Amino acid sequence: MNEGQIQKIIIEPRGKLAGFQFRELWQYRELLRFLIIRDIKVRYKQTVLGGLWAILQPFMNMIVFTIFFGHLAKIPSDHLPYPIFVYTALLPWQFFSGGIGSSGNSLVANSHLISKVYFPRMIIPSASLGAGCLDFFIAFILLIVMMVYYGIYPGMGILLFPLLMILVAVAALGVGMILAALNVAYRDFRYVIPFLVQFWLFATPVIYPASIVPVQWRWLINLNPMAGLITGIRSSLLNLPLFWTDIWISGTISIWLFVIGIFYFKKMERRFADII
Repeated sequence: MNEGQIQKIIIEPRGKLAGFQFRELWQYRELLRFLIIRDIKVRYKQTVLGGLWAILQPFMNMIVFTIFFGHLAKIPSDHLPYPIFVYTALLPWQFFSGGIGSSGNSLVANSHLISKVYFPRMIIPSASLGAGCLDFFIAFILLIVMMVYYGIYPGMGILLFPLLMILVAVAALGVGMILAALNVAYRDFRYVIPFLVQFWLFATPVIYPASIVPVQWRWLINLNPMAGLITGIRSSLLNLPLFWTDIWISGTISIWLFVIGIFYFKKMERRFADII
């Protein structure tokens, strides 16, 4: 620089997603792995049954739903035994509901980390969701046993199952990030989450088939992203017909929820350390 010249540095606001860098998340992957392992250890620390709780919760819900909705209310189950019909839907549902519950409270629970050290804050709700994957895989073992017992085997639709579960995770993380950010600003949101999950359950075809909804209203129920995804998961595992329109609608909404969650989370992120 020549003498007398003045160097100017202009600081301008970056785009809304400029702070959201996948490369940065990848650089902190070891922290993500550590937080997932920590959450798993805390979940099962000093428990008598350990990982069996991952099976007991959906199993007991299956028993209750089978008694009250399958036998007493006589809710149809697409000509399948009601226990396996409802259990197949309970697995992705509990992964989703547990994910938004834990990730929604994750920032407040890890306030000591947020206020002391920098790292991509999205790692915290992501780790909470990742810890639920172990519960899902453990509970899935019982589903395999039930399928063998009832003589039900998947067809080619099973190839769609991993993609549908990824979309469930995407929807859970999107909703979880929104709730996590709201929970930091408004602490009473931690009381809203259980009511939201309970209402969402009955708005999702878990204990009843989507086929009982009139065709002209199917688009409305599919505005709930979990409706088409859970119906698709049930169909892919139990060799039922796949409703591609339902899956497409719910999958698209799941991706939009994820995008909206990122936008809102990044908008609130710079205020987390001050508020929390």
